Amino acid sequence: MTKEKAKNNVRALALLSGGLDSMLAAKLILNQDIEVIGISFESPFFNAERARKAAKQLNIPLITWDITDDLIDVLKSPKHGFGRYFNPCIDCHALMVRKAMELLPSLQGDFIITGEVLYQRPKSQKIGGLMAVAKDSGAHDIILRPLSAQLLPQTKPEIEGLVDRNRLCDIQGRSRERQFALAHTLGINEFPMPAGGCLLTDISVTGRMRKIFQYWKDYIGRPFLQIAKAGRHFWVKDSFIVVSRNEQEGYDLGNLMSVWDYKVELTNVPGPTTIVRAKQRPDDDLLELAALLTARYSKARSNDAVEVMAENYLYKERKVFTVNPSMLEEKIRFMQAEQL
Repeated sequence: MTKEKAKNNVRALALLSGGLDSMLAAKLILNQDIEVIGISFESPFFNAERARKAAKQLNIPLITWDITDDLIDVLKSPKHGFGRYFNPCIDCHALMVRKAMELLPSLQGDFIITGEVLYQRPKSQKIGGLMAVAKDSGAHDIILRPLSAQLLPQTKPEIEGLVDRNRLCDIQGRSRERQFALAHTLGINEFPMPAGGCLLTDISVTGRMRKIFQYWKDYIGRPFLQIAKAGRHFWVKDSFIVVSRNEQEGYDLGNLMSVWDYKVELTNVPGPTTIVRAKQRPDDDLLELAALLTARYSKARSNDAVEVMAENYLYKERKVFTVNPSMLEEKIRFMQAEQL
């Protein structure tokens, strides 16, 4: 680090999501003349854009870290299970704190802070959830939650006098009124409104993720997780079809294809890009369903006959289907396809 430590020679590492709570936690510690370094994590389901803006406003350095590979392991078997959606929040928070712990020695940090608020979330921010994060991450008593600290057991930095506990807060519950008032007092005037920043809590992604981890657990990597966010998904048992919703998604899907995927597109007119992914070479019924979907979501949807090509370079195979988009619903019922 090139930046000099604060005058009392104490340094904290702050998990900075960029939301109001994490900003307030960092500011409370900064106001005690303690140097704060922000760290923000990235994956296909969350990024550091808000954290970059927050760090700039707080005038603190920010480290970003992609934790996709570690997150995949968590998603495969979360110790504390999932929340309402496909969100293993306790295990994910523990992972982030554990990663921050790995940085403490090289950054000469003394403790870690987070913006967690007691009872703000029904599972991960109860007392048990907060204690599980501290234990599972290995942070134990050097993780400090400034917004709720006065309601929680004293931590090592408080006991040792590095942090004045009396200048921390006793906020709890789901209401945001005290945070808004505190932001005004601390001069934090720009912050995003409360919203889910993680796509694992997005209902539109949840069903897809459950299917992917049910049938494709051994094949999952970053490109697979990117596909979960894109397009319209239709599943037939353990196979699935993804139809792009716009030109950019079509381009993205093309880049995310695996060698065993089939690419399906209209032959004569512009339309969506569709990919078919199956563990075994797909039969004509599955490819025809993909052709019907491709035609249905194109400008040729009202035509009686639309020519669609399905091709795979690994198998050196090209198949042309002439389909009537009006037959899509019948095909979906026949194939027992499920849209997610």
